[in-house]
Amino acid sequence: MAPPVAPLEHRYRGEHPVRTLVWLLRPDRWRIALAFVVFTVKHSPVWLLPLTTAAIVDTVVDHLPIGNLWSSAGLVLAILLVNLPLHLLWVRLMYGSVRRMGTALRSALCTRMQQLSIGYHHRVSAGVLQAKVVRDVETIEQMVQQTSEMGLGAGTVLIGGLVIIGLRAPEFLPIFLVVVPCAALLVMRMRLRLRTRNEHFRRDIEQLSTRVAEMTRLISVTRAHGLEDSALRRMNGTLRRVLDSAMRLDLLNGRVASASWVLLNILGLSFLTGAALVAYYEVWDVSAGDVVMLSAFLATLTNSTTTLLSLMPVVTKGLESVRSVGEVLQAPALEENEGKAEVTAVRGAFTFDEVSFGYEGDERRPAVSRLSLTVSPGETIALVGASGAGKSTVLNLLIGFERPTRGRLLLDGVDMGALDLRTYRRFVSVVPQESILFEGTVRENVAYGMDDADEGTVREALAAANALEFVDRLPGGLDAVVGEHGARLSGGQRQRLAIARALIRDPRVLILDEATSALDTRSEALVQQALSRLVRGRTTFVVAHRLSTIRGADRIVVLDHGEIVESGTHEELLARGGAYAALTVGQLN
Repeated sequence: MAPPVAPLEHRYRGEHPVRTLVWLLRPDRWRIALAFVVFTVKHSPVWLLPLTTAAIVDTVVDHLPIGNLWSSAGLVLAILLVNLPLHLLWVRLMYGSVRRMGTALRSALCTRMQQLSIGYHHRVSAGVLQAKVVRDVETIEQMVQQTSEMGLGAGTVLIGGLVIIGLRAPEFLPIFLVVVPCAALLVMRMRLRLRTRNEHFRRDIEQLSTRVAEMTRLISVTRAHGLEDSALRRMNGTLRRVLDSAMRLDLLNGRVASASWVLLNILGLSFLTGAALVAYYEVWDVSAGDVVMLSAFLATLTNSTTTLLSLMPVVTKGLESVRSVGEVLQAPALEENEGKAEVTAVRGAFTFDEVSFGYEGDERRPAVSRLSLTVSPGETIALVGASGAGKSTVLNLLIGFERPTRGRLLLDGVDMGALDLRTYRRFVSVVPQESILFEGTVRENVAYGMDDADEGTVREALAAANALEFVDRLPGGLDAVVGEHGARLSGGQRQRLAIARALIRDPRVLILDEATSALDTRSEALVQQALSRLVRGRTTFVVAHRLSTIRGADRIVVLDHGEIVESGTHEELLARGGAYAALTVGQLN
């Protein structure tokens, strides 16, 4: 069962990524608090060992009671023995919380992508979105895991060590406290550049994801035209940019790490020399055990501070991934359906009332301009026109993928802007030019989204789509796997499965977008027979270039630059000798 995601969608509004992380982990806050307690106990031997070492040395040097040695060693041994069960409990509590957070975040991203407008998906590459769901969430998980374990370990050592020094040798505490401010100064100075470099690198990786998705999609075209070298040159250019960006990021990380290590060790050497001189000249009352303890703590605290500094690239990269994910979670291009009227029945009457629509960034040239059209229930409307005439835009408006920028589009007399389009689309089926199949069985592809469809219903839809004859010949029949994008089927077979998918939904509104344009003559004939069954009694909108597909339409609407220039039956428009006749003259010849 998927975790709830509504709080994530609502919460992210551009706040600092650390606040976002706190919110993401909020459902498991008590588990995380208990995990911190468990970790502190299991990690305590690291900062208790120098104190035990000091007690042992003082016992030997000053001939103290031997009981001191056994009590000190026994305490550390007891904590060491419970380390394994405590560590497993830590992993279950902390790592489980992180994994649940990652799952919830991925679910929120997928939910958000389903809510975003089609215009957003046209602008943002599928490869970029895939990188956010897979790579960015994984980076966030790794950041939380590493910082929680390494950071908490270093933090407990620092705090525990400084407390022990303050109690055992308070004279040296101010000197130890110099290490932490110096480390903090280094972090503050370098953090801004690290964030900028990580942002550049992240965007280069997203561009690479886009290029890889594009290359794999075009491999058949590339190989067919002998363009392998051109495709590789294009990919190699992107790879070089990623390489340069990664090298610059690595060099910056290296400079931060090296500068931190050198400075901390210089400070450590200076302190150790000073402590030795203090003990040698007996400036303060410092025992041999204290010197050993201080030496051990020096190395431990230095390593802890270095660990904290080494986490900065991980933290910076992780926070950049939080920002990357936030680009989707706070994207404003949402299809707003909440609070709108649900559609429970559709007759199929449409009215375009002075509808205009312009795509973002090109509002001065609207794709559809002042379009007025009334469609009766059950009527078949064919949309024709040259490329760029506005046919696809009209279909997107009918599906609800786009909303008119001016005018109104009415469904059964109700403005579609007031309707929950998710419920409206239950009564709509679309057969696109390129049939969209996923890597599953014939049954799963035809009954997609209809879990209650039985085998008889699926077979009826396949028979009506002229698809049953080839499905029964496939190994496995209804359970035959069609391959990725239906790669194991011909174009005509894929299109007939798409028609069967449309039929099984029993839609009231049918949209056919160049459904036969890529088929051979025999396949087109089979698909046309199936389509003729599909359109009966349904309001149908057809976009096609082939005369055979549109001549039987109740009305043919000719578009030019988003405006209706002609409308009528096939015979009426041919007799008129206008734009439609000019479009069909090539096919008639």
